[in-house]
This record gives sequence, structure tokens and C-alpha cells, in this order.
Amino acid sequence: MGRVTVRRRVLRLNDSAATRKVDALAAEEPLEIRLNGSPLTVTMRTPGDDFDLAVGFLVSEGVIGSARDVDTIRYCAGATVDGENTYNVLDVRLAPGVTPPAVSLERNFYTTSSCGVCGKASLEAVRTVARWEVAGDPVRLEPELIAALPDRLRSAQRVFDRTGGLHAAGLFTSSGEMLCVREDVGRHNAVDKLLGRALRGDRLPLTSTVLMVSGRASFELVQKAVMGGIPVLAAVSAPSSLAVELAAERGLTLLGFVRGASMNVYTGEERITRKAA
Repeated sequence: MGRVTVRRRVLRLNDSAATRKVDALAAEEPLEIRLNGSPLTVTMRTPGDDFDLAVGFLVSEGVIGSARDVDTIRYCAGATVDGENTYNVLDVRLAPGVTPPAVSLERNFYTTSSCGVCGKASLEAVRTVARWEVAGDPVRLEPELIAALPDRLRSAQRVFDRTGGLHAAGLFTSSGEMLCVREDVGRHNAVDKLLGRALRGDRLPLTSTVLMVSGRASFELVQKAVMGGIPVLAAVSAPSSLAVELAAERGLTLLGFVRGASMNVYTGEERITRKAA
């Protein structure tokens, strides 16, 4: 299996002092995902939870919606010319009767760790048809509960503590219970790993849950939340204009700049309870 971290000697400069030390870096390696034996996409990711990443990606694309839609997942042996298994190529076999994605919805063959939708052909292709509607989810949340989530997410970032270089996504219940946390060099990969874990545990849709992310709230993260049936997305940084537009369109509650006791509610404010003035 690939390494989550890589150690490298560096020169550390501090005022007039110069020292050499060993630094831990977050690993970044390509993962080729094949579907029924045919190449589908390559994404740059932190090794680990690769099966969850692959099926979570397929959830995000609207290809699958339950564990029953997947027949097998396996790493491809002989991934190099000398027969070595790199653990960087895996194949997902769909269950009989599950329709593969249309060509118009497929990504280009390579996407970076920073962007989950760079290969999409058009905006309409990105607006994947969701299996579940989040607009009617009755979940209600107190601002104090949401304000506590960034610290809870940060405390669960084990690899970040060693490298300082990973995004994180955490799934929480409406009472603040942490269900799952995933880290990755790509923010979209971290969310896909959460969705894949939920699918393999037969927990989709993720009704009455909160998705907390360590960075900004981009369009693709809103899309992934909707595709997983998650009604609330909170981020420690800013959302993009397209993220807000999609959240409003789909009935998702979107919060940004969740820092300390303050936060911005961009859409779905009816889910946030407030004390009467």
C-alpha cells in the first residue's frame, strides 16, 4: 500500500539560524479508477481508503447509490511493465443491471488534487441528477453546535498533525456526534472518501447530518453533499458564488467562515435555530 506520509531532509531557516531536520510531507500519488475494466479517471490523492474514494467518486457522479450497486473492488495486479503492483490502479465492477455513466458525464482522464470537476465538459454535466432531495430534510441545528465542529474536526486530523498539509472532511450527526473523518491532499477526495465509507456501510442517504470541511466550500463539495443526501455543509473558509447558487437551488444549508462563535449562513437559514430577540 502507498504511504500516507513521506520523510525528507530540509533546511530550516529561522532568523539568522540555519538547521537541517527531517520533515514529514503528506504523500500525493495518482490513483487510476477503472470501471468494469475500462479507465474512467485519474485523481491525485493521499493513499489510504482508496476503495471508499473510488465508490464515493461514483456516488458523486450519480452512477451508484447503494452497496448493492457494486459487485467487486480490487487493486489491479501488474500495474507496471515489470509486473509490480503499485496500488495506484483499481477496478470497480458494477453489479449486473447497473448502468455505467454516459460519456457526457465522464471526467477527462486526469484531475488534480485541488479540483474535483476540472475535467467536466460543461456546467450542465456537473449538475448531476441527485437520487435524494435534501430540501425537505427537517434537521435543525443550534449555532453553538456548529461553532464547535471545526475544533472537533481539527482534533481528529492525525496526519495533519504530522504534516500540516492535508484537507479534512468530517461527518457529524445533528447532535454533534462525529461519524467519520477523512483526510486527503484533495478536498474533494476527502469528501468522496466519506461518501464511499457511507455507501459501503449501507448508510446512504445521509439524512440529518452535517458535513464539515477544513477549507473553502466549492461547487463540487456542494454537489457531493447533495449527492450523498447531506442537508448541511459548513466550511471554515468562504464559499464560491456557484456553490451558493447550487445550494440555494437544491435546498441545502450552506455555512461559511465558521470560526469561533461567528459564521455566515448563505442558504437554508431556516435550519439554524436562533434565540428570540
